[in-house]
Amino acid sequence: MRWSSILFALLLGACARQEPFDALLVGGEVYTGDDTPPVVADVAIRGDRIVAVGQLDGHPATLQLDVSGLAVAPGFIDIHSHAIRDNPDRSGIYIWPDAENLIRQGVTTVIGGPDGGSPLPLEADFRRLEAEPAAVNFGSFVGHGSVRGKVIGYDDRPATEEELEAMRAEVREAMESGAFGLSSGLLYAPGSFAPAEEVIELAKVVKPYGGIYISHMRNEALGLLESVEETIRIGEEAGIPSQLTHHKAMGQPMWGRSRESLALVDAANERGVDVTIDQYPYPASSTGLRAVFPRWSLDGGGPALRARLDDPEQRARVKEGIVYALINERGGNDASRVHLAQCSWDPSLNGLNLEDVLRQLEMDVTIENAAELIMDFEYAGGCQCVYHAMSMEDVDRIMVHPKTMIASDGGVMAPGDNSPHPRNYGSFARVLGVFVRERELLPLSTAIHKMTMMPADRISLANRGRVAVGAVADIVVFDPAEIIDTATFEEPHQYALGVHHVFVNGEPVLLGKEMTGKRPGRVLRATDM
Repeated sequence: MRWSSILFALLLGACARQEPFDALLVGGEVYTGDDTPPVVADVAIRGDRIVAVGQLDGHPATLQLDVSGLAVAPGFIDIHSHAIRDNPDRSGIYIWPDAENLIRQGVTTVIGGPDGGSPLPLEADFRRLEAEPAAVNFGSFVGHGSVRGKVIGYDDRPATEEELEAMRAEVREAMESGAFGLSSGLLYAPGSFAPAEEVIELAKVVKPYGGIYISHMRNEALGLLESVEETIRIGEEAGIPSQLTHHKAMGQPMWGRSRESLALVDAANERGVDVTIDQYPYPASSTGLRAVFPRWSLDGGGPALRARLDDPEQRARVKEGIVYALINERGGNDASRVHLAQCSWDPSLNGLNLEDVLRQLEMDVTIENAAELIMDFEYAGGCQCVYHAMSMEDVDRIMVHPKTMIASDGGVMAPGDNSPHPRNYGSFARVLGVFVRERELLPLSTAIHKMTMMPADRISLANRGRVAVGAVADIVVFDPAEIIDTATFEEPHQYALGVHHVFVNGEPVLLGKEMTGKRPGRVLRATDM
C-alpha cells in the first residue's frame, strides 16, 4: 500500500508539472480533412499548432471546451475569394478585418486574386496585411488581367514581344512575393483580348515556383465546352496544374451540358493532365454589367465604351449583343432574373431587378428595354449584378464530382452594405446544411474534405487543411445538426448558424458563437510553404 501511495503521489506530481495546453477541445467528432469517417477524440493546441490528438482529458489547459456531439474539422479554405480587389478602398478585408461573414461559416483562410484580377504589386498588400492583420489568413494568385492592363491597357490587340516580356516580369515578381499561381478572367476585358498563347507564356513563368493556373473561363454559356478545352490546354502546354473556377453551365440552352464539361475534365486527368474544379452552391452568378456587353465594345476601356454608346449606330450594335446575352447566357430571357446588387452611383437601385426598374419607369417589360437600361446603367458608372441563369441539376452534378472543391467567389461583407449575392454569407454552411444534411447529396466527411485538405493540397499548404499533430491550428467546431445558411437573394445580409468555435493560428476568433475581436490571420506566401 505504501509503495502504491508513493507511486500515485508521483503520478499526481507529474501531472501537475505538465505544461498546460493553450486550448483543449474535449470529446468532439474529429474530421481530419482526408475524407474518412470521424473519430471521437480530444484536440490540443499550444501556440499556433495542434500538438496532440487522442484521449487527453485530465491534461491541464488554459482553455478547455467540451465539444462532445460537435464536429471538429480543419478551418475551411476559400480558394476563390474577393476579399481584396484591385481597389483597396473597396476591399472588404481592410474595411471589415473581423470578416465575421466568413468566420461564422468556419472559413479561416481566403485565397484572393481570382478571375484575372489582383492588386499589383502583391507585395504591397501582403505587407499591409502583415502590419494590420485580419481575422482570417490571406494568400493570393496574380491576375493575368491586371498584368495585361498594367502593361498594355484595354486595347484589343496581341501583345508585342516587349510587352510579353514585361508581363512575364510582373508575374515573376508576384510569384517571388509568394503568389500561389496565375489566375485569368478571359470573359473580362482586358483579359478577354488575350489569345490562349499569351496566357500559356505567362503560365510558364509560374511553373518553377510550383504554381497553378486557375481560370474564369472565356465563356461559361454557349462557349462552355470550347472554354473548358482552352483552360485544359493552357495548363497542359504550360506544364502546370489547372483549375476551372466557379464551374457552371450558364443559360438555359446549356443546361445539362455539365455532363460534357465534366467528361472533358475526366478525359484530361485520365491522360495525365492535372485538372480540378471549384464551385459555389447556388444556381445564380454575380458579376458586373460588362459581362453581357459584346467584347468588341470594351476595346479601349470605359471612355471608349461610353463614346460608342453616344453614337446611335454603335449603340444599336451594342444593344444587339446585350439582347443576345440576356436571352442565351446570363439573363434567362427574363428581365426579372437580373438583380442589381450594387450601383454605387444610385444606391436606391440596389436590391431591384431589371423588371422592377422597368415597371417603375412605366416602360414595357421586354428584353430590348432591359438592354437599354443596362447601357444606361453602365454609362452612369456600372453595377454589380446577380444573374439567375443556372440549373440546380448542373450545380449538383458538379458538386459531387471528385475533382470539385468548395469556394464562395465572395468577399468580406458587413450587414447592410448593398444587396450582394448570398454566397458571401452562406456558401460553406449551405453545403453542410442543405447539400449534406437535408439533401444527403454528399457525406459530411466528403464535404469537409472539399473545403479543407483538398484546396490546401491544391496550392501546397502542407500544414493547413487538416487536423493532425504538427498542423497549424486552424480549426472550426460546428453542430452538424444545426449548421445552415440563412442568407437569401432577397435578404442576403444574414449570418450562417451552427458554428460554435473558430481558431485561427491557434487563437480563438469565435468562442461560444461570439466573436472575440482577435485578428490573428497571417499572410500566406507560397514561397514560405
